[in-house]
Amino acid sequence: MAVAKQNTFEYTEESIKSLDWREHIRLRPGMYIGKLGDGSSADDGIYVLLKEVLDNCIDEHMMGYGRQIDITVDGKTVTVRDYGRGIPLGKVVDVVSKINTGAKYDSRAFQKSVGLNGVGTKAVNALSNYFKVTAVRDGKEKTAEFERGILAKEYKETKSGESNGTLVSFIPDDSVFKNFNFRQDYIEDLLWNYCYLNAGLVITLNGKKFVSKNGLLDLLQRKTNEDELRYNIIHLKGDDIELAVTHNNDYGEEIFSFVNGQYTTQGGTHQQAFREAYVKVIRDFYKKDYEVSDIRQSIVAAVAVRVVEPVFESQTKTKLGSQYMHEGGPSMKNFVLEFLSKELDNFLHKNPSVAEALKKRIEQSERERKDLAGIKKLANERAKKANLHNRKLRDCRIHLNDEPPNKGKEEFYARQLESTIFITEGDSASGSITKARSVETQAVFSLRGKPLNCFGLTKKVVYENEEFNLLQHALNIEEGIEGLRYNNVVIATDADVDGMHIRLLLLTFFLQFFPDLVKKEHVHILETPLFRVRNKQKTIYCYDEQEKQQAVKELGGKPEITRFKGLGEISPDEFVKFISSDMRTQPVKVMPETHLQQLLEYYMGKNTQQRQDFIIENLRVEMDLAETENAGQTI
Repeated sequence: MAVAKQNTFEYTEESIKSLDWREHIRLRPGMYIGKLGDGSSADDGIYVLLKEVLDNCIDEHMMGYGRQIDITVDGKTVTVRDYGRGIPLGKVVDVVSKINTGAKYDSRAFQKSVGLNGVGTKAVNALSNYFKVTAVRDGKEKTAEFERGILAKEYKETKSGESNGTLVSFIPDDSVFKNFNFRQDYIEDLLWNYCYLNAGLVITLNGKKFVSKNGLLDLLQRKTNEDELRYNIIHLKGDDIELAVTHNNDYGEEIFSFVNGQYTTQGGTHQQAFREAYVKVIRDFYKKDYEVSDIRQSIVAAVAVRVVEPVFESQTKTKLGSQYMHEGGPSMKNFVLEFLSKELDNFLHKNPSVAEALKKRIEQSERERKDLAGIKKLANERAKKANLHNRKLRDCRIHLNDEPPNKGKEEFYARQLESTIFITEGDSASGSITKARSVETQAVFSLRGKPLNCFGLTKKVVYENEEFNLLQHALNIEEGIEGLRYNNVVIATDADVDGMHIRLLLLTFFLQFFPDLVKKEHVHILETPLFRVRNKQKTIYCYDEQEKQQAVKELGGKPEITRFKGLGEISPDEFVKFISSDMRTQPVKVMPETHLQQLLEYYMGKNTQQRQDFIIENLRVEMDLAETENAGQTI
């Protein structure tokens, strides 16, 4: 009879550890800033650091102090200057280095603020190689410098001719954020959102000016193409709430929601309140009990609320948990419903042409849904069977929409942001990733052959095609991305012609039927090395020809060079390096001015003369470049 070994680890007083604020942030950064990343995704930690600093500037502006914020990003150094009241000089060091210290606890000093728990700038300080803060107040200034949260130098108060306000400069810690770089487009998107929510506020980034006059109306105009809209954007404003809404011809729903200037990418009580209230008001106006999905199909909306002491479900503030607008005030649900019942109803009565266009869009969705009803039921049954007998999906344990445990919520939310599904093709590739993945947060979906080119087809094909049907069920996006199970959908295909084709076919599928999945930047392309260069002492993995040449030069002599033809050739032991903390991905980003149908027509439609000319011209350029490179190489 086998006897289980007793755990010899002793649980004693020495087992109990106490960490100061800085040590805890550095040990568990995900609890404070979500995922780390390298700057290639909009929700990576370096942008959260910038946002935490900016939130304080925005709070000053909202309280009526400072109409301009100046930002400089010089390589990896970020500097933010506001013109608010300035931190009280005697508390400059405490505010950025003592947990639970700040003016946000005094509701008289800050109302309807984003940050209320005194953590934000402390996290930036602790996670930066270098952090400097200067406060200017009433002709005097005070400066302090830190290194990884430790006070390096505190300057005495001096006279100053500068305007009141606060200046923060920081360099993210490269031991925490590996190989990071700031992307201009992500920072610009962040700044535009601040401007839309604070009409009249001027923000500059390296001298470039950002300002919005019309708030959320400007946001929706930037995020949509006018010729795709079914009617002009409805723009409504009230006390502590603003709304812009329209419909286009895309599938799904795209809702941008904000609380006190914070972009809540995962929604929350305010977004759900809008979705429910909008349905009720539309039903009441048309006096018809339309299906919820028909009313919200193809909706594009932005909703912003101002809440006293908001409760977010994590430190990264991506999801609102507050049930009430303020203590003793109306519920979020009733507040939004009352606003829409009056303002949206009035607007539709005063604008009958908009009301008629909206009704036609709802009825079009209704017809499409009824046409799909029969085949959808059969497809769902097939998907259930496939879940029992098909090993296409190797699932993970933590999903984006899982309920958090009672303890350790912050860490759990951070792990949810890491939840990833790799979509790959072939048994060898999926086998390597499956063996190398983290079973906690990484799932694998295996395709069988090339997917169908679905451009120009109706959503009926999603249910008729087994691969697409099983994929949408694996992602749980049949009814929209609210139930999305993974934060990151990573397309992992070989870096050859077939792999590129599969990638295009999958992107066509997502852009055609689930565009909000791409627009919300959930879809990424996995980059895997093309070459392995090694000698007896060292192995270097290279992602392109230039990296290979550098590796050959670094190793000297005649190192062994392996060209990976496919993912299946990379062993699981090697693959771990490419899908863990050093994983390289390229997010699929849809620019606001992009016309999706024209884009898909160009790449995936019939072989137009325009596309033929583009391919031929670029093929010539590639051949010329190859000849130039080969002329300088010794084979």
